[in-house]
Amino acid sequence: MASFPADRGREQLESPEFVDRAEDLVLHGDVGCGKTHLAIAIGMFACQRMIPVRFLAASSLVMRLRKAKDDNRLDAELKSMGRAGLVIIDEPGHLPIDIDGAGLLFQAGADGYETRGVVSASNLESGRWGDVFGDGDMAAAVIDRIVHHGGILRFHGESYRNKHSLMK
Repeated sequence: MASFPADRGREQLESPEFVDRAEDLVLHGDVGCGKTHLAIAIGMFACQRMIPVRFLAASSLVMRLRKAKDDNRLDAELKSMGRAGLVIIDEPGHLPIDIDGAGLLFQAGADGYETRGVVSASNLESGRWGDVFGDGDMAAAVIDRIVHHGGILRFHGESYRNKHSLMK
């Protein structure tokens, strides 16, 4: 079950204005409650409106940025990401990221600040984002940008996969 704030219901998330305003959205809560499912749906609505979308697992994004940096093409990779009107980052915090990877993830987010929307789906509370970024100050800077033009949707309840598991 998701808790939607008054200004962020289904109509607002399906609307192209959500992306046009370069708003950010954090889908946060319990495992298996539909965060990634909703992130994909938001991406699909954007695609139907011809808005370029990038969907990446946080760990894959870090590896991609690290490789681009090693190959001296980080600027080109960030520019490529910049062509998306919406970037969806799934599962930040599921795998540990070293300080260099966290810096690259921060740079990717900072480059898109106020120019494109970012949706992230995570089960980590914002108070634990220092663990993701390896640095409390960097996490605070990310959170500061997200809350400026964004919102949080909270998910709670029993995991769908657990509820429908064959192993009972």
